[in-house]
Amino acid sequence: MNKKESINQRDEDKLKRISRKYSIKDGVFATIKESVASNYISPFAIVLNSPNYLIAMLSSIPGLLGPISELFSSRLIEKYPRKRIVLQSVFFEILTWIPLIIIALLYNYGIIINLLPLMLLIFFSIYVITSNAASPAWFSWIGDLVEEKHRGRWFGKRNFIMGITALITTISAALFLDFLKKKNLIMLGFISLFLFAIIARIISRYYLSKQYEPNIKIKKENYFSFLQFIKKSPFNNFGRFAIFRAMINGATLIAGPFFTVYMLRDLGFNYTTFIIVSMSTTLFTLLSVKSWGRFSDKYGNYEIFKITSILIAFIPILWIFSPNIFYLIFVAQLVSGIAWAGFNLAASNYVFDCVTPQKRGLAFSYYEVLNGVGVFIGAGIGAILVKYLTINFMNPILFIFIISGICRLLAGLVMLPRIREVKCKQEFNSHRELKHLLAKTIKIPFGLGIKHHQ
Repeated sequence: MNKKESINQRDEDKLKRISRKYSIKDGVFATIKESVASNYISPFAIVLNSPNYLIAMLSSIPGLLGPISELFSSRLIEKYPRKRIVLQSVFFEILTWIPLIIIALLYNYGIIINLLPLMLLIFFSIYVITSNAASPAWFSWIGDLVEEKHRGRWFGKRNFIMGITALITTISAALFLDFLKKKNLIMLGFISLFLFAIIARIISRYYLSKQYEPNIKIKKENYFSFLQFIKKSPFNNFGRFAIFRAMINGATLIAGPFFTVYMLRDLGFNYTTFIIVSMSTTLFTLLSVKSWGRFSDKYGNYEIFKITSILIAFIPILWIFSPNIFYLIFVAQLVSGIAWAGFNLAASNYVFDCVTPQKRGLAFSYYEVLNGVGVFIGAGIGAILVKYLTINFMNPILFIFIISGICRLLAGLVMLPRIREVKCKQEFNSHRELKHLLAKTIKIPFGLGIKHHQ
């Protein structure tokens, strides 16, 4: 390597290092926006008097349309810079918050109230489409900015900071909504949250614009169609993993939309209590995500899947035993936080490990489409069950939780033996090491060691 090439390489490494810092700042403000979208759209739908099945459709239909938009946007990487794709997608995403504000205003003034739940479904679907359109380009882009050997730790750090942001934002928003609800100004609260989301995403876009984009050459031979991907999925490791994730998330979404309904309608929680329970899983995620990152770098992602897929199966079933807030936080949500922290980190890293940089954006979009189909089917099953299930021996929503848990367990039992670790890692065969890992990471009051989505 000559001197000029060495200097250029050093300059690029510096640009990547600076860009990773900007990426964390982008993640903070994107998380503020996402905290509103993830945690307050269902409560907003409940205030609009939306039926339970329509609330489930807020997960099923956007859950399918979002990945489909990724399918089309992934082809843009061949023609346009990834940075340009992301920035334009985020711009249109920002605009989609305006109709949600208009819906709140219409409800506040009693205009076409009966149509508002359907309008919310339509415009929230458009928001999801524009939000997801940036994902393949961003995923490919960030993969080129983060070194492979430190990927687990870096994403663990980024996820930790984003989790802290989500916790602060969501709890503050809940206190704010409860304060305005007591003054009969709840719609003013939602309008304020949506405006706050717009401002946060504008700032997020600014930090995205400051990031460096490494060159990437996409050749025709790197292209493969979605149909080819589907046909080959059962016969290659990445394809089988994509099916596994789609099955897990589909099984999860059978129950996923109804945790909010159960807490707000059946248990009668106010917004603050609802958010404290909901966000406690984020707290436990924060306490465990860095350790999962170190675990991933040392032992690989497959070991994480084996551990977390069992925990994920038990999460909804834990909800049937007690409505007590302390039980829900320190048992059900504790398990949820630990399990999903590991699973989501490992899933993201596994895609990076399986796919070459040239195929990463395309493969990620196909992977997300398959996951979207799983989410659509799972949430659709949940919507059908909540509408037509008539049982007297227990709350129908709790029975749906049991069904979801069984389906999650089956997904792991069927698919995990069919996938394998991609990278050579240190062998993990000690239960004592796992207990040490969790005891070191998860500490609750009194110093006791404990041996998102729901």
